[in-house]
Amino acid sequence: MIINAIFLLHIVAALYGFTKRWQEANVREGFLAVLIFGLAFTILWAITGQIARLISPPGGFAWWFDRDTISLVILGILDGIFFYYFFLKEKPEERKV
Repeated sequence: MIINAIFLLHIVAALYGFTKRWQEANVREGFLAVLIFGLAFTILWAITGQIARLISPPGGFAWWFDRDTISLVILGILDGIFFYYFFLKEKPEERKV
């Protein structure tokens, strides 16, 4: 269930990124934002999967918190940082005086 929630949050984040870039620029920028977010998700999931194998026992810590869930939780934290800097943080030239 945790895995489903994490995937759902990533889908919502990708849709938000698409909509924001589409409204600021055009549809092509929206698709590019989703592509970059998906690429970051894929690469970071491969990396965090290896990290989860290093820090957890073979069965995980519980039946509901196994290695895949651990790697997705770490991935969610890293993607949250990525999402904040690329979509939520206001750029210096966009600040209103």
